[in-house]
Amino acid sequence: MKHRKVISGSLLISEPFISDPNFERSVVLICAHDDTDGTFGLILNQVSELFLADVLEDNIYPDVPLYIGGPVQQNTLHYIHRRPDLVEGGKELVKGLFWGGNFAQMKIHLNNGVLHPNDVRCFVGYSGWEEGQLDGELKQDAWIVSQTNTSFIFDTPSEDFWRSILKTMGGDFKVMANYPTDPRLN
Repeated sequence: MKHRKVISGSLLISEPFISDPNFERSVVLICAHDDTDGTFGLILNQVSELFLADVLEDNIYPDVPLYIGGPVQQNTLHYIHRRPDLVEGGKELVKGLFWGGNFAQMKIHLNNGVLHPNDVRCFVGYSGWEEGQLDGELKQDAWIVSQTNTSFIFDTPSEDFWRSILKTMGGDFKVMANYPTDPRLN
């Protein structure tokens, strides 16, 4: 089960003791993946202390938390949402989950209260792998590949996300969800 094929919409779940601190207990949503251009993803469970209004010149009235999408280009802004009826042009990753789209529409609908902050997730930076790099990490068992649904992504609290996805996978993964952060404490 660890070596499922990575496609857009897949989740990469970090192994409990991954050595890269950028991805400790992280769950990455894969937005784009192909054998020649590499992989682009967004970490779903690393909330920053900033809000969307802190990084835009425009006023955004509801508090929309910013997540750290990854260590690459942290001066860029990305978002996912589950309201294609309000935000046109996004790429559907899994049923009902969209990456990007018309950013101006998103801002207007947030400010008008039509788009709820729980229906959108904004990120600074992203996670990226060059051609073949992710495959190498998968062979080293650094990641577990899984699938999910839109409700789980938006309705599961960030602090519980890593543990919750492993528990839903069952078996050995459910046991892995309870591993201590520091194995010396076991």
